[in-house]
Amino acid sequence: MFTGENSILRSSFGDDFAWGVSSSAFQTEGASLADGKGPSIWDAFGAKGKIKNREKGDQATEFYKYYREDLALMRSMGIRNFRFSLSWPRIFPNGTGKVNSKGVDFYDRLIDQCLELDIAPWVTLYHWDLPLELEKKGGWTNRSIVNWFSEYAELCAKRYGDRVKKWMVLNEPIVFTGAGYFMGVHAPGRRGINPFLKAVHNTTLVQGLTPEIIRHHSKNCEVGTTYSCSHLDAYSENESDVFAKQRADVLLNRLFIEPALGLGYPHQDFKPLERLLDLMGPNDEQLMFGNYDFIGIQNYTREIVKASWIIPYLKARLVPASKRNVPHTQMNWEIYPEAIYTMLKKFGAYPNVKKIYITENGAAFQDQLVNGRVHDLNRTLFLQSYIEQVLKAKNEGINVAGYFIWSFTDNFEWAEGYTPKFGIVHVDMKTQKRTIKDSGYWYRSFLRGEPVPQLAVTA
Repeated sequence: MFTGENSILRSSFGDDFAWGVSSSAFQTEGASLADGKGPSIWDAFGAKGKIKNREKGDQATEFYKYYREDLALMRSMGIRNFRFSLSWPRIFPNGTGKVNSKGVDFYDRLIDQCLELDIAPWVTLYHWDLPLELEKKGGWTNRSIVNWFSEYAELCAKRYGDRVKKWMVLNEPIVFTGAGYFMGVHAPGRRGINPFLKAVHNTTLVQGLTPEIIRHHSKNCEVGTTYSCSHLDAYSENESDVFAKQRADVLLNRLFIEPALGLGYPHQDFKPLERLLDLMGPNDEQLMFGNYDFIGIQNYTREIVKASWIIPYLKARLVPASKRNVPHTQMNWEIYPEAIYTMLKKFGAYPNVKKIYITENGAAFQDQLVNGRVHDLNRTLFLQSYIEQVLKAKNEGINVAGYFIWSFTDNFEWAEGYTPKFGIVHVDMKTQKRTIKDSGYWYRSFLRGEPVPQLAVTA
């Protein structure tokens, strides 16, 4: 049974708090080779059958075709901030050199349509879809990517900087370097400590150098970057589990933000990272400093860490939520609202963090469309409980200035294909029909400032 005795109000966050939704190019656009777009590493990964059910992202939700309709739906729901990414291979089919004018024009139209509907565009430059031609040259393991990315960032800032005032450089660097260049479970599917460390260092240089490129062409803007993060607890009080948690914290929560803040790599707390020092050039420590106006943090869950000496380098493993008999989402991520509070406190404690946006938070569940409705109460409960924890952190003095739901629509969920459903809008992947879920209606009411039932599970 559920009760609605209390309420949560948008006004509790103040008038300047930014509420929005997030998406990414490869997960929604489709049109994978249309109008001059070049292939990305995810196109190649899908073509090799590496994605669950051998699915591909070449169709996704056809946002490239239906962006006007999706933005109109967004506007009808009262959503005024839209975070999306640009597709590097849609703009530079080969990653560098010749520009694809049709790709550039598409983002002109998208941005203009956002502004026409009074929706602020929040642009992420890189959300994992590296041009395939650059991967053939080493991708993120090749230090030349610093120059390749600078060329890409400069074109985007110069072209769109008059209209885009919120920029994010990278999306979750530990995920695309760790899953893509160490574990091989994401594109480009490379494995090993050497490609991982090279990718880490080059990514760190990119996140340090790009903000000033953007500011040069986009006046009066804010520049940030986004980090995935997880609240971590040790499996037990045993010393080995406690140390395992500390090592995991270095990789999952500290590795990229600390050099961006001028603190250098946290190699003292995780010895394998000392090899990063061998990759440092004479001025790299200064080049890694990002001087960001804000950071985005993306939290979904907490993880329980257990020592495991068979796991190379980390010597730790995560204990799945399903094995711990705790409530979890379709992604087998524990539902733990306090995690977003603890992460806001953790990242807000860094002296050089000026402002924080929650650039992703949401949940995947096995939704069903029945008689034209999706009754996704679990998602509504999830969003409500996490938003409460954001307010708690804000009331305690953390400068958190916005919250974005992942995601607006159901989409292509990387190596998991189309099975996980994160959207507050349902998409029939065969017909591309959009249907607002109950969670979407809840968010609409919340954004309108209407008292929204405080749902809670009771015995």
